[in-house]
Amino acid sequence: MKLTTTTQVSVDGVMQGPGGPEEDERGRFERGGWAHFDNEASTVMDGIYQRADAFLFGRRTYEIFAGSWGTWADPGDSPIWTALNTLPKCVASTTITDPPWTNTTVLSGDVAAAVGELKAKPGRELQVHGSSALFRWLLDNDLVDEMNLFIFPVVVGQGTRLFPDTGRDRALELVESRATPSGIAIQVYRPAGRPQYAIANM
Repeated sequence: MKLTTTTQVSVDGVMQGPGGPEEDERGRFERGGWAHFDNEASTVMDGIYQRADAFLFGRRTYEIFAGSWGTWADPGDSPIWTALNTLPKCVASTTITDPPWTNTTVLSGDVAAAVGELKAKPGRELQVHGSSALFRWLLDNDLVDEMNLFIFPVVVGQGTRLFPDTGRDRALELVESRATPSGIAIQVYRPAGRPQYAIANM
């Protein structure tokens, strides 16, 4: 399986609490609910979930999803609900011992080895949604094959950002790019090694 990540991010790089004001209030974050999907972006997101064969979550995102998607009744027409509630889910956590969501496996040991085993299984995509700390760890360990970024036309001004102020540099290969009617930029990238820097004139 190809490991893909999907992230909702603001123009200033914030990925915290896109769905609602109470989704993630860590650090006294008071600006949740800034990601507003139009029909085209929703269709793209539905298509991403329809390609999934398994999911991998960080602990916090797993708890958010389990407490929402995992408790809602089947609406009958949601590819996202269907995928999340019928496909295998893995959560990387040292604190969860009795996962509340059915069909969940806890990865608490050698996560890199476990992810490698998951990727070696037949299928289309092992998907990571949100999960900021896990996303950065997977990227630093060269385990990400493709990144989906939904960039919303808003500057949030506070909150957890997709990339830290300091960290590894990396080049990205653009696979696909589009903009929706409401101005959401949807970019698909593949990691492509180190960037090339200009050489200063002597």
